[in-house]
Amino acid sequence: MGILLAEGAAGGDGMGVIMIIEIVLIFVVFYFIMLRPQKKEQKRVAAMLAALEIGDFVLTSSGMYGTVIDITDDTVIVEFGSNKNCRIPMQKSAIAQVEKSEAEGK
Repeated sequence: MGILLAEGAAGGDGMGVIMIIEIVLIFVVFYFIMLRPQKKEQKRVAAMLAALEIGDFVLTSSGMYGTVIDITDDTVIVEFGSNKNCRIPMQKSAIAQVEKSEAEGK
């Protein structure tokens, strides 16, 4: 009986090491599945907003299309509609997509 208890105790130490390795593997998989793609997306959005220029055609997070007419540090003024009278200041973070102006592309 004493021999069985000694063998069980020795096996328990190996199980602790295996459990630690499994936990580390879970965190590594979590990093590659969740955190790394999120950081790439944040870098892409930051680069997009840094390259924003006057005259660019933008899509806002609310689904409205407009043209950028002024840019400051953290805000932009976007002109909406065909009558060119609707100008709304908004945060840069509200811009979801940017299409460069046609004059720059040619």
